[in-house]
Amino acid sequence: MDKAIVHYDLDSFFVSVERLKNPSLIGKPVVVGGSSERGVVASASYEARKFGVHSAMSSQLAKRLCPDAIFVKGDHESYIKYSGMVTDIITEDVPVVEKASIDEFYCDFTGMDKFFGCYKWAKGIKERIAKETGLNTTFGLSTSKTVSKVATNEAKPNGKMQVLTGYERPFLNPLSINKLPMVGDTTAKTLRTMGVKNIGTLAAMPIKMMEAVFGKNGKLFWERANGIDDTPIVPYHDQKSFSKEMTFDKDTTDVARLKSILVYMVESLTFDLRSQIKCAGCITVKIRYSNFDTYTRQTHVLYTSDDQVIIEKVLDLFDNLYDKRLLIRLIGVRLSKLVQGYSQINLFDNSSRFASLHQAMDKVKYKHGEKILGRAYGMQLGKAPMVNAKSLQLTR
Repeated sequence: MDKAIVHYDLDSFFVSVERLKNPSLIGKPVVVGGSSERGVVASASYEARKFGVHSAMSSQLAKRLCPDAIFVKGDHESYIKYSGMVTDIITEDVPVVEKASIDEFYCDFTGMDKFFGCYKWAKGIKERIAKETGLNTTFGLSTSKTVSKVATNEAKPNGKMQVLTGYERPFLNPLSINKLPMVGDTTAKTLRTMGVKNIGTLAAMPIKMMEAVFGKNGKLFWERANGIDDTPIVPYHDQKSFSKEMTFDKDTTDVARLKSILVYMVESLTFDLRSQIKCAGCITVKIRYSNFDTYTRQTHVLYTSDDQVIIEKVLDLFDNLYDKRLLIRLIGVRLSKLVQGYSQINLFDNSSRFASLHQAMDKVKYKHGEKILGRAYGMQLGKAPMVNAKSLQLTR
């Protein structure tokens, strides 16, 4: 039985949400992201893209390319809200769904064609998303994740495309190598020096030559160029979470100590997230006072496993939640709304500066143990015999 994989992508997601909030932005060149000298473009409308503006570009360059662009500061809460609405719609109708990012979804429709017609079914979901959220989506339907994603990109904006079984190569062949997932600017530059400009030429290259130049990735590039991709859909489970709690043998109001413990918890939880290639979209802090009254406060963030981002949010939540008049018996942190994948660099803050640091620290922890390395502030916990730690991970 041939696979039927659908890739949905929300068109200019951040910009689209901002336009729902402020319709006066419709039809104008809009850039979501910081407008300062160190600002970065998170998303650009199609009107701005005509001038060469794209995500991850510096805001200063975007201003030079498109002087009339309207800059809008990112609204994390709204993006999480609308992403959740779309997720609920898709997961309600589709048996197997992978949430690849805040605005991308892979769906496995295999075996459903004889009941509904996969293209008709995919189109129906697209129409329902537009009706219930006001957001436009584009989808690609084929036998693999790679071809479906390329089809989506070719059908944008607000389009739909099906690549029938057996037509994967004719569809891919004439396209530029830049349009093949996994092929970045550096790889594309190397391929061009080899005389490879389109996917069809790449598909015809000898595998051994590709491996000699690119190592193990060489074979992978060749397979993708030939429409070969057996990567499975990784089911999305929104109900899972990572959490840690600590109950004190003696109630305390030592704020410095409490924050040190929270930092330690977050470092442990984010290490677990990255180990399982997951990101969290919701952060919750829990406090139980000496009279056993228990309170929680939460916030939504762009999906991340970044220590620095989550630590800052956790400490802010604690400050807003803590009643300084009462002794604390227990504190805890929960990371929920998990998705499969690597942390996306948050273009609204400085988290990109810590990406390499986290990778280096994780390598040391994998080799020598999780407790061997951490922030000095959080590692103060190692001196505390007064806590009784309880770890509840991957709870449903």
